[in-house]
Amino acid sequence: MINRLFIFFWLIPLSLAAQYTIRDPNAIPLHGEWRFALDPVDAGERGNWYREDASLNRWEKVTVPHCFSVDPRFQFYTGTAWYRRTFPFQPTAGKRVILHFDAAYYETTVWLNNRKVGTHEGGYTPFQFDITDYLKTGNGAVNAIAISVNNNTWKTTTIPGAKDNNLPESFPGWLNYGGLIRPVYLTVEPEVYVDNVKVEATPDLAKGTAWLSIKTRIRNAGRQTVTPKLAFRVEQNGKPVVLTWKQQPGSVAAGQTALLEAETTLKAADVKLWSIDQPILYDVQVVAATDTVQTHFGIRKVEVRNAQLLLNGQPIKVAGGNRVVDYTGLGSLEPDWVVEKDMRLMKEAGMELHRLTHYTPSETVYDWADRNGMLIISEAGNWQLTPRQMDNDTIRTKFRQQFREMAERDWNHPSVIAYSVGNEYLSEQPAGQRWTKDMIAYARELDPTRLYTFASMRLNILPKKPEDEASQYCDFISTNTYGNHANVLKHIHSLYPDKPIFISEYGTRADGKDGEAGQVTHLDKFLTDIRQLPYVVGASWWSFNDYLSRHDGTNPDGTRPWGLVRGDRSKRPLYKAHQTGMAPVTVEKVSLVTGSAGMHTITLRVTARNDFPSYALKKYQLKADKTMLTIPDLLPGQSANLTFQVRGFDKAMPVDISKPTGFTVFTQTIDLTNDTRTGN
Repeated sequence: MINRLFIFFWLIPLSLAAQYTIRDPNAIPLHGEWRFALDPVDAGERGNWYREDASLNRWEKVTVPHCFSVDPRFQFYTGTAWYRRTFPFQPTAGKRVILHFDAAYYETTVWLNNRKVGTHEGGYTPFQFDITDYLKTGNGAVNAIAISVNNNTWKTTTIPGAKDNNLPESFPGWLNYGGLIRPVYLTVEPEVYVDNVKVEATPDLAKGTAWLSIKTRIRNAGRQTVTPKLAFRVEQNGKPVVLTWKQQPGSVAAGQTALLEAETTLKAADVKLWSIDQPILYDVQVVAATDTVQTHFGIRKVEVRNAQLLLNGQPIKVAGGNRVVDYTGLGSLEPDWVVEKDMRLMKEAGMELHRLTHYTPSETVYDWADRNGMLIISEAGNWQLTPRQMDNDTIRTKFRQQFREMAERDWNHPSVIAYSVGNEYLSEQPAGQRWTKDMIAYARELDPTRLYTFASMRLNILPKKPEDEASQYCDFISTNTYGNHANVLKHIHSLYPDKPIFISEYGTRADGKDGEAGQVTHLDKFLTDIRQLPYVVGASWWSFNDYLSRHDGTNPDGTRPWGLVRGDRSKRPLYKAHQTGMAPVTVEKVSLVTGSAGMHTITLRVTARNDFPSYALKKYQLKADKTMLTIPDLLPGQSANLTFQVRGFDKAMPVDISKPTGFTVFTQTIDLTNDTRTGN
């Protein structure tokens, strides 16, 4: 998404908006106190609850963003809820006022000053309405907004929704958390304004240069055709990049939207590649007439070749995790501190390549991943839709809408390397084949710069021919596999020998017969299996965190304890095991010589793994005792000896290894009890 620059003064307590980042720095938040009421019999519209003169008796006070499902009284409520508030606003001539929702779950209807503005369906993607003509005019005008939100996604016509197979487990495995779950805010635009910007940055790895394209979508809300002139400013770390642009001039008819394109080439001296350990970002500012917006992008190349995933031309194999948007006491709310906490925990657990979950989280997650270096496969909509549903034109239309909203929000994020068109549908049947082929084709029209896949559960039944299953249409394989890993993965590779394999789900619950220790044992066995398979490029544990559910197999307390961390983010033993097992390095003691005055001289050998995970290491650091050493750059399989001195007679010494971004990804205790003067 884009950030808009304009000057507007608005008095609102900062504390109300402080916990939720709105990417537009001058947006007008509608956070804070709202009135709230349940509407279990859908009486609200008939009873004119949206009218500004409607009584607010028995309406509660809540704070938006708001997830009504975390209130113990409403935890099991499925149906319509209402929100109301007033706000002062004085429209300015020649300006448009846009009402934005970063997401509301699931079906939303908006009224302003007694008039219906519009509706939206979809619980995890952004939407907006032009409310200029609905606002009151005149000094001291106060506007009344009313919003109904329905979280009933147990239906066979919603996405996500229930399967039309009449079975007990036919509904999604996560909660239908309802409410105004993400920021609600206003922006003020000129009559001709930038509606969206798509930045494509493609490096030429041989020459060191990069091709840069900016596609600017211009909305003309005025009454005359305009031919806007565009100007661009690109900066890296605050330093302007001097560029010569080639533009395609174009006009925008009154009341219409048009796409204007410009392109340029960055010389090698100005190109700094984005990667998981060097997440270098560029800022771009687009000026169209009197409107100015900004966004960021990264220059990186993601491709698949010879059953490998390549980032900037180098093979990369990394672990990841599936993160369910569910935090104890918050439900699906994602204030900034939750995003920071979760993403840091994942990064330091060695989770770098994620199919996060079956829907898109808040954009703050992607901003964090851009700044700190993560690879993400974003997924929309299709959770186990049946063949009849996948062939249904209405379901297909809803999916395309939600996919478009996701892609248009996220297409400038370098962390997003691929899109998934669904999870665990019957991909060997004709309807599943058609869905995969058609939706990937549709998605490529929106964004041809990403890779495409879907998370299959049907490859585990070992199809005999590649055309038996819809993974034939994917750039890489994503498989949800919960056992028999070596045999299943070897067979998948025999079917699709040129495609890398990403294990989009694997894992075991903490309440199995072996308890939490069983999770550690499961991970150890899993690593033994996949380290012999060079075509496995990623493995995403289900799930990073415990979550609440009503699905079959859920515990009596409502939890599904799959996580490295619990719902409150306390760590299980699996967390440490995952951090150790998924570290890209190993460390061993080569020699230890005890000198005078209790001074030890120790040599450690640091090796970059060449099996899994595996990628080039640059500017990593080792910390031991009070010593900090820079590890020489290492390619997979290479080693370096580091010699240093420590004082004291402790029996053991902790050794930490950190990334150039500062995240600790390896911790091990080295034995200091033996004098190994001759090495080992």
